[in-house]
Amino acid sequence: MKLALSKRAQSRLNSSLMLLLLVTLAILLAWLSIRYPVQFDWTKNGRHTLSRASQEILARMQDRIEITSYARDNQLLRDAIRQFIGRYQHDKTDIVLHFVNPDAVPDEVRNLGLSVNGELVIRYKGRTEHVQSDSEEALTNALQRLSRKEDRWLAFVTGHGERDPLGKANHDLGDWVRHLNNRGFRTQPINISETHVIPDNTAILVIAGPRISLLPGEVTIITEYLVNGGNLLWLVDPGELHGLEPLADLLNVRFHQGTVIDFSGQLIGINDPAIALVTGRLYAPHPVTEGFTYTTLFPTAVAIDAGKTEGWQTKTILSTGDHTWIETGALTGEVSFDKGTDIAGPLAIGISIEREVVNDQVTKQQRIVVMGDGDFLSNTYLGNSGNLELGMRLINWLSRDDDFIAIPARMATDTQLNMSGTTLGMIGLGFLFVLPLLLLGTGAVISWRRKNS
Repeated sequence: MKLALSKRAQSRLNSSLMLLLLVTLAILLAWLSIRYPVQFDWTKNGRHTLSRASQEILARMQDRIEITSYARDNQLLRDAIRQFIGRYQHDKTDIVLHFVNPDAVPDEVRNLGLSVNGELVIRYKGRTEHVQSDSEEALTNALQRLSRKEDRWLAFVTGHGERDPLGKANHDLGDWVRHLNNRGFRTQPINISETHVIPDNTAILVIAGPRISLLPGEVTIITEYLVNGGNLLWLVDPGELHGLEPLADLLNVRFHQGTVIDFSGQLIGINDPAIALVTGRLYAPHPVTEGFTYTTLFPTAVAIDAGKTEGWQTKTILSTGDHTWIETGALTGEVSFDKGTDIAGPLAIGISIEREVVNDQVTKQQRIVVMGDGDFLSNTYLGNSGNLELGMRLINWLSRDDDFIAIPARMATDTQLNMSGTTLGMIGLGFLFVLPLLLLGTGAVISWRRKNS
């Protein structure tokens, strides 16, 4: 009897010591987690870590960032905002987050134009941006807009059937312009026949594939803009130049008649040989393509020949492979290379032209890009592989924002799992009722077997 009591006391002592050790270990771990905060993101896509684009933008913002969240006294909402901003504070420690109850400052809310509970007002170097969602893309785009020293205006020439910068049609540029606006660029369509001038604050003039000829006076205004050092993005489509021949003469560029043919796309399911495929090895050494390895697609591209002009520096940005050629015949039936008439690759389909210009005793660098395709930035093809990325790189280089060229155009992919109400209900039913009942039943069966053994 005494032996049984001794064993029971020893068992209780062991249990008590084990419990004490577990409690002590838990307290120590809690103290360590507060004293030495360390985070590890072991998710496959790093969904709890900022994307490289966000990290690079934060690295370029040297001054303090102040974020004010106008959120009501809802602890769950404020904790979610703290956690969201905390991801940015982990990479940039001088981001300061304040909370203000909008109900307590109605005049301030009205003056700021706030409309969402929890809306973020971000201040940096005297500039302000608003963010109304907890999306990394929304906040990072706002930070990128704040980090630009001044507004960059892109003027799109219109009135001759060009690709509409605000349009939603397949051939228009509406999606690309939306991305430009999100990243701090201002865009404005201009009809030169009405304005008779290109605005002085134009950072880049964009000519995107006119379908009818420009008036001689309009062409003169454009050439004068270039002579005075203006930056230009010229997207050329197959066919006529529609009155822009003087522009080609000024830049000393020639466009081959015919369409670039590339059958390599068939290996990845692209059955149209008129879509030229440009891979990493085909990008020439250039600030636009430095570190850029994405494949880009160019439907019905035109090959470019650029001559040397005194005072100008001309470089190839990208070209097609040796297996491509210029098809001068009709793109119907079986298309094949004809030695007598077709021109074999490699073929330049994107070039840059730059020089130093002195205006009013101020020296600046003029930058021009001529692309033998406009479709790659259209609503239809913008989302293909690296087309958007290349388009953003071209604009950052043209606007002399070289620090932004290498920042990826896309943020982290959407890692949120969205399920229907029925699916959520079934999962909840399973965890709340089915699984506990299954465990209870299993325990009851095991207990019954032990009693009868």
